[in-house]
Amino acid sequence: MPEAPEVQTVLNTLKTQIKDVAIENVFVYYSKIVENVEVENFKKQLKGQRFRTFSRIGKYLIFGLDNYDLVVHLRMEGKFYLYDTLCEDKHNHIVFQLSNGKYMSYHDTRKFGRMYLYLKKADIHSYDCFKNVGYDYMDERVNGMYFYNAVHSLKRNLKSCLLDQSIMAGVGNIYADEICFEVGLDPRSRASRLSKKDCEAIVLATKRILQGATRFGGTTIRSYTSSLGVTGRFQLHLKVHDQTRCRVCNQNIRKITVSQRGTYICPNCQKKK
Repeated sequence: MPEAPEVQTVLNTLKTQIKDVAIENVFVYYSKIVENVEVENFKKQLKGQRFRTFSRIGKYLIFGLDNYDLVVHLRMEGKFYLYDTLCEDKHNHIVFQLSNGKYMSYHDTRKFGRMYLYLKKADIHSYDCFKNVGYDYMDERVNGMYFYNAVHSLKRNLKSCLLDQSIMAGVGNIYADEICFEVGLDPRSRASRLSKKDCEAIVLATKRILQGATRFGGTTIRSYTSSLGVTGRFQLHLKVHDQTRCRVCNQNIRKITVSQRGTYICPNCQKKK
């Protein structure tokens, strides 16, 4: 699943292609992608709207239009493609015909992705699709004390807390491994045993690692690319995830299962609390 850096890469790339471009028509081939409005209303309300702003909360893309906000969650396999003609592909489920002559297609082999359309409000967090989504990892309210208060009473492991989008939105499996390695903590560490100092280090590492990944266009592993001609390069800088030997101590990296997710750790560099 694309994490915040990959989602931001998609947004940054689309911004250069479709900013201020109008939607002339919308073709919906799989209606379940549209989550909160009737398909005919979805199509009608989008016609004539222009893409004005491009933002993100966690793993959600937010396209600010003239009167609406179009919110998209790519889930496991969702991608956007830009074509010069209407492309017939069984995995293109929603297509936006644009005023610049392009067709922006939403492609999703598993059909898990979702789109939401809201009449624009000042408080984006009030949209019901965000009711279980916490602050984005880059939100200024996310600091060490915020994370400590959110997790210190939980009987859960550190990795499950990092993956919990209701606590801090944007981190997925790959970057959770990298964050745990960066702060020298075993991802199986109990959240209740984390100190305030640990939590401060975790939040700082999260911001640093995900911002760094964004600068490199995200991480291209398995099926993910930005789908717009941009291939992530952060996989060249991964220190523990999908690695065989530790870059710090040269010991073997172990792959284990934590919170039902494949997890990479260095038993020498990461300590369990």
